[in-house]
Amino acid sequence: MPKLLYLISEDWFFCSHFMARALAAKDAGFDVVVLTRTGTQADAIRARGLRVVAWPHDRKSLNPWHELKSIANVLRVYRRERPDIVHHVAIKPILHGTIAALLANVRHIVNAPVGMGYIFSSSDRRARLLRAPITLALRLLLNPRRSQVIFENPDDLRHLTANGTVRAKAAKLIRGAGIDLSVFASAPEPDQVPEVVLPARMLWDKGVGDFVAAAQRLKARGIQARFLLAGASDTSNFAAIDQSTLKTWAQHGAVDYLGFCSDMPALLARSAIVCLPSTYREGLPKVLLEALATGRPVITTDVEGCRETVLPGVNGLLVPPRDPARLADALQTLLSNRPLRLNMGKASRALAEAEFSQEKINAQTLKVYASF
Repeated sequence: MPKLLYLISEDWFFCSHFMARALAAKDAGFDVVVLTRTGTQADAIRARGLRVVAWPHDRKSLNPWHELKSIANVLRVYRRERPDIVHHVAIKPILHGTIAALLANVRHIVNAPVGMGYIFSSSDRRARLLRAPITLALRLLLNPRRSQVIFENPDDLRHLTANGTVRAKAAKLIRGAGIDLSVFASAPEPDQVPEVVLPARMLWDKGVGDFVAAAQRLKARGIQARFLLAGASDTSNFAAIDQSTLKTWAQHGAVDYLGFCSDMPALLARSAIVCLPSTYREGLPKVLLEALATGRPVITTDVEGCRETVLPGVNGLLVPPRDPARLADALQTLLSNRPLRLNMGKASRALAEAEFSQEKINAQTLKVYASF
């Protein structure tokens, strides 16, 4: 039985984005192992018949000694497990995992940079300092021999093949994590004051501050709507918004902060519009795919990954990043026109069914594994 090992930073991210593909691989005859930082979801992974190995690491760490220890831990696991294929998800697992895989002589490597994120999009000093060394590391490690690279959006694929980081023959486009269209079923918009939900980790880079500013503008214009922030603050991320800021926003009345929501289908079903004004290079945000499946119009930014979910004027609207005024105008356009929202919602569901079903994404991923 061939062994497939996933290296992924967080167990919760594996559950939300890769569980379905891992189970499809298990059904296809793979022995699946998940090497991850074990938190609240490790038992849920084990309950689905997958083996979990703990990867002690700190996503925010920039300490060279800690990074070397992390690589050594991965190398020990690779030498012990002797996987036939390793699938590395996101930048740090790609860098640490590929070094370990080369040293352990792992036969086949799949690297998946699910969005270029904070380091390649943020303007803060830490990100600018890291950009050059991380770019060099990716040139060396993203696409070594016996490897393939999965991209979630065509912008990242074109950029990294054009600059020579990835060989064109080794680059694969698989658009997102896939959606279970039965779990995220098409739901009618409730007959109530319309709710606009931003469902994401509470990060500055997700455009949360811009959303709050847009909500404040619309409240001042007398627009009748509720604006909801739904998500936890990711303290392992440099761009995390602190709890005191979130509470202050809620106290001022423009937005309601719901915190972490475990029932995403119910949250999206109560919404009229789903909004993600992300300011950085996403892979392909799963929550926007969930919004499409629920039959909701989407307002998001015209940036890598996000733009893949919107046919402008058909199922949603695109706005420039970091532009609360344009965001407010786009929200007002849909909030003031329920028939338009409903038509866009129907188009969203059709797009989800045509392009983003879980079955389609699983099959494309298994095809990559089978190509080695």
